[in-house]
Order: sequence, then C-alpha cells, then structure tokens
Amino acid sequence: MKRKKEIKVLLVDDEEAFVNTLAQRLRMRELLVDTVYDGEQALSSLQEKNPDVIVLDLKMPGLHGLDVLREIKKKHADMQVIILTGHGSDKDEEEAKRLGGFDFLKKPADIDLLVAKIREAYWEKVERAMMAVTFAEEGMLDTARKIIRKEE
Repeated sequence: MKRKKEIKVLLVDDEEAFVNTLAQRLRMRELLVDTVYDGEQALSSLQEKNPDVIVLDLKMPGLHGLDVLREIKKKHADMQVIILTGHGSDKDEEEAKRLGGFDFLKKPADIDLLVAKIREAYWEKVERAMMAVTFAEEGMLDTARKIIRKEE
C-alpha cells in the first residue's frame, strides 16, 4: 500500500501556548509539526528539522520575523514560508512577499485556511523541484546529443 507523504511544518512563534495549541490542531490534520519559540532557534534548527514549510510570526523577541525570512531565503531559497501574525501591517505584507514569503495570514487565522495554505505551499515546492530535475535531465540529454553528433 502506497503511503502519502507527510508534510513537515516548523512553527515559529514566541507565544508558547498558541504554538502548542496550533501544533496539536495541525497534527490532528495529519501534518508533522515541530515548534521553536524565536527566530534564532528557527535559523539554527533548519538543517536538523528540515521542514517542508515554515509558519512564521513577525513580532518576536530577538530577530523580527522579516529578518528571519530574509536569512532563511539566503540559505534555503526554495523554503516555503507562511507569515502568520497578529501584528502585521500592509507594509509588512508587501515586504514579506518581496522577500519570497509564500503567503501572509493574520491571527486568528481559520485552521482550515492555514492547512490549505500549508499544503499549497508544499505542493508548489514539490512542483518546482520536479521542474528543476526535468530541466537538468533535458540539459543532460542535449549534452549527450551534442557528444553523439560530434562522434558521428
């Protein structure tokens, strides 16, 4: 029996009670969830936790969420990041999108909407990865054809 891929989500928010409740609700919807409580933890745990999608708050002690997003995108350009905040402005939303954020939701967000956005972000990431493999394979085929033509 083929098992479907479980989407790994990293929740980043300094409000521990909120994060723990949200994590529980996402797990009930068959998502794998890790939690961290500030931007520094998010950045230092990316390699170890290897999430498919990050749900990131903006207003946290230490690094602001937009700074975290900027750093994530520098090192992991393909990482999908959804901003989920109670303190975001239109300017923050514009900046998040400019930095490569996948979406911008305001608390309290409907859980079904958040889950839909997480799944959409995941499948967009998968689609991009498949396109990259396809382009790489096509490039190898073109190179092989050129070599064969030269040998003929």
